[in-house]
Amino acid sequence: MKGLEAKKGVFVIEKRRDPRYKIELPIDYSHINEKENYRGTIANANEGGILVYLPERLEVGGLFRIKIFFPMETVLSTVQVIAKVVWVDSAIQKTAGEYRYGLQLQSFLKGDLNKFRKLLKEVEHARNE
Repeated sequence: MKGLEAKKGVFVIEKRRDPRYKIELPIDYSHINEKENYRGTIANANEGGILVYLPERLEVGGLFRIKIFFPMETVLSTVQVIAKVVWVDSAIQKTAGEYRYGLQLQSFLKGDLNKFRKLLKEVEHARNE
């Protein structure tokens, strides 16, 4: 077949069990063995993990206490979770004073997993409207 050439490209396979939801929420975080809190932002989330922008460079494998702030039923609510850094933006570029990380959610404060699931369902419902 004249004129046909093989095309090269990148084929990406999604490895996540659950879809990610674009959501911008503030967080406080601290290193697992420290008390000092820092501020960051979630960019997207699912039940297993979150994409965050943080002001400092972290190492893969590090554990952190995360407190997520969000409105729920006309009040400010929080979810507290222990999270593990599973990847760092491969470009390792500090842009606008922030670094990008993928965090795996390890364990929730009692009752907070249900609040987090409810939040994600509300985001999904709003996206589908």
